[in-house]
Amino acid sequence: MDMTAEDHTERLRRLKSQARFEGGPEQIVARRRRGAGSARERVVRLLDSHSFVELDVFIKGAVTGHGKIDGRDVYVFSEDAETLPGAAGEMFVRKMAKIVDLAMKNGAPLVGLYDSGRARGGAGAGSSAARADLYFRNVMASGLIPQIAAVMGPCTGSAAYSPALADFTIMVKGAGQVFLSDPALEEGGGDAEAGLEQLGGARTHSERSGLAHLAADDETDCLDMIRRLLSYLPQNNLEDPPRTDLFDPADRTDEELERLSAADVDASHDVRAVLERVLDEGEFLELVPEWAKNVVIGFARLGGRPLGVVANQRGYLDGRLDVDGAAKAARFVRFCDAFNLPLLTLVDTPGFAAGKEQEHAGIVREASKLVYAFCEATVPKLTLVIGRAYGEGFDAMCSKYARADFNFAWPAAEIGAGAPQGILDRQDSRSPFEAALSGHLDDVIEPAETRPRLIAALGACASKREGRPPKKHGNIPL
Repeated sequence: MDMTAEDHTERLRRLKSQARFEGGPEQIVARRRRGAGSARERVVRLLDSHSFVELDVFIKGAVTGHGKIDGRDVYVFSEDAETLPGAAGEMFVRKMAKIVDLAMKNGAPLVGLYDSGRARGGAGAGSSAARADLYFRNVMASGLIPQIAAVMGPCTGSAAYSPALADFTIMVKGAGQVFLSDPALEEGGGDAEAGLEQLGGARTHSERSGLAHLAADDETDCLDMIRRLLSYLPQNNLEDPPRTDLFDPADRTDEELERLSAADVDASHDVRAVLERVLDEGEFLELVPEWAKNVVIGFARLGGRPLGVVANQRGYLDGRLDVDGAAKAARFVRFCDAFNLPLLTLVDTPGFAAGKEQEHAGIVREASKLVYAFCEATVPKLTLVIGRAYGEGFDAMCSKYARADFNFAWPAAEIGAGAPQGILDRQDSRSPFEAALSGHLDDVIEPAETRPRLIAALGACASKREGRPPKKHGNIPL
């Protein structure tokens, strides 16, 4: 019997409903007990209400499509660990790769919600090849569109590469895991889940390896972090970051900065206290806060313009740069340069951490990486010396000779080839006024006027155009 148009439509609805089936009552209860959502629920909660348009619904293993976050287009895929790949093991990965292609072609950010399960690492040659095809697309998208990875479940073996290739990786505590090695080969007894967490959980990667930029308390927190992070980023490398209305007066001064600047040079204070009084509304989205604490990085706004911040933190290692701190800052600087985000650098460092351990770990290579990143960057670059700027430390922190556009210092700052040997040395030869006379600075400014001076400088170079010699690519000391 021939089917009518209504029959075809009804069949389509039935097949899509079956394809979207997300487990029986037991699976749903188990997810709720873990505080986890299904692959589709995660996408719907991430995007603006009623904005999700799903693609390739009949291919199981992942939920993919496009939608909006704060009214801006975004492409998304969400792995479904509860769906066994079977014969479709290759197709579900190609389904995700297709979304990456669409994101690149249309110039919109890509968000990947990862939950691969532990069984997919050995899914066969076809699936492995498809995974490699996904990695290739991650690399092609790098520097073209922002890529955010949210690890909400295990990503083991070959599945670990894709979230690590994203620009930013967010992991859910107690659920997200990333590791290459087989945990069965790890020595030691005890609780298996605790062992997996120690091997590659959110705390491990946010505090010890530096892989995770943020660690979320739960899935809701993770999705909120994604939305907040995207609010600072442009759609692609050809667009400027989204400006916002300015409610914090651009001419606001703050006398508390006078007190902070007058603190004894040997005292420890939190550089975030300075940022809080300079940035719009005092808001600062810090990244990788628990790893390499001697360097603070993150996003903020100044005069309504998003920008990246790099700052020395005197409270850790006396603000000295080390292997991890230099690597942390360098990668962030390169991201900002790729996506047209101006850079604000706050300098307060006596130089680099010394000793055989640091030298053997590659401090020269990592320091060179940071120098390379700042020199390579062509976005507007503002540098403010708020404390010490000695020798190699000053060179690495975006000095005038790394082509910073505006270099300022507070009057109590110290700038020189090395740490001062006495009070006269501190007050005279390392004076910022000497540095200004020598052309190392553009001005010495009053601390209370830091915000209006930085906003004016940022506005003055907002339309900056600066080229570099044509080449295939540089050879950064990785």
